[in-house]
Amino acid sequence: MSVDQATVRRVAHLARIAVTEDEVAHLQGELNAILAFVDELGEVDVTGVEPMTSVTPMKLPMREDVVNDGGYPARVLANAPAAEDGFFAVPKVVE
Repeated sequence: MSVDQATVRRVAHLARIAVTEDEVAHLQGELNAILAFVDELGEVDVTGVEPMTSVTPMKLPMREDVVNDGGYPARVLANAPAAEDGFFAVPKVVE
């Protein structure tokens, strides 16, 4: 996969990154190098390799999945800029 200059400008716009015209060509080369490396990783034979979440084996602690309010709603609502009847009050954004 190859990235053209229009794609670089679009990615920069979506990421809200200011990019000058002088930087576009350099970023195009960088993005193409990254994508080439990702393609190269796809060629690695991972047959028989189990997925892992860390380089060191670990077992995550398990606990019962219980829904609760935390036990201190007044302290939670103290962080809110506005609260009403025990809930966060937010400005109306939809007409």
